Amino acid sequence: MKIIDIETWKRRDHFNFYNGLQYPYLNITANVDLTRLIPWIKANGYSVFATIAYVTSRAANEIPELRLRIRGKQVVEHAVVRSSFTVLADDKTFGFATVDYTNNFSVFHQQMLDGIQATRANPSIQDEPGRDDMIFLTTMTWVSFTQINHPLPINPADSFPRITWGKIFNQQGQILMPLSLNANHALVDGLHVGQFFEIVQKIMDDPQHFS
Repeated sequence: MKIIDIETWKRRDHFNFYNGLQYPYLNITANVDLTRLIPWIKANGYSVFATIAYVTSRAANEIPELRLRIRGKQVVEHAVVRSSFTVLADDKTFGFATVDYTNNFSVFHQQMLDGIQATRANPSIQDEPGRDDMIFLTTMTWVSFTQINHPLPINPADSFPRITWGKIFNQQGQILMPLSLNANHALVDGLHVGQFFEIVQKIMDDPQHFS
């Protein structure tokens, strides 16, 4: 982790402007193409949820702006951010699980499965206190949504990116899925959101080369 010197930071003016807004969040939803990914997942017996969590977590970790966090009056950049995700419990409520991110797909996939099993057995919505090295992942797999909003803190706003995906659907021979990225505009611009979607699609198009 490193502390950003805001006074010499190229985003100083942008940060100060958006950080002063009551609602500084941006939220972009777009369809991504799983036409190559889904057959690969099925052929290898992987979890669709865990695989998409890997793809989105990997893309987020490749973009420095998605690893920035506002901590009081400071901005910090984490070297790696962990994946915190929702798990549907047996009683139809949900809990949160968090796993360390690794570029190794097999290791990450197993960590996700273990996290799901542990959280289903003992669901809790309490985050680990004192940590902000996380991205939040969740799903809305009942709906192929075109837009989604989240409950978000206002005073102060937080800086956790929130990644959500919806129901997979077929359209004109393609397998598509809505994907949403919510982030704090004081740290993240449309450019970085665009980079996130580009990286996600690039990874999905070439699953044979997962690390």
